[in-house]
Amino acid sequence: QVQLVESGGGLVQAGVSLRLSCAASGRTFSRYSMGWFRQAPGKEREFVAAISWISYTIYYADSVKGRFTISRDNAKDTLYLQMNSLKPEDTAVYYCAATQRYTGVQLITLTPYEYWGQGTQVTVSS
Repeated sequence: QVQLVESGGGLVQAGVSLRLSCAASGRTFSRYSMGWFRQAPGKEREFVAAISWISYTIYYADSVKGRFTISRDNAKDTLYLQMNSLKPEDTAVYYCAATQRYTGVQLITLTPYEYWGQGTQVTVSS
């Protein structure tokens, strides 16, 4: 079992930056590929960014490429999402997720992930 706890969300104005954190516990964090997803009201949960545990290959959704940066600190068992130039359309609940079984492009989909956090709300006002 892996427990994931997100933090760092809040209410911000458009154009500012925010950094989300996802603290992991329970298993060897360094052996898990990690992802960030988000879900806006009335919409499906969607992929934001992912990082594999083997090659540290990183994937981004087109909507956040160039603005968001995913990173991990294995010494701290923590995943990060640095979000710059936030837009109102970035408003959503952000979730981190973990999988030990996948390391490739499948990470941009929801199904490979075995563990999910409870989410943290990000609200961007215009």
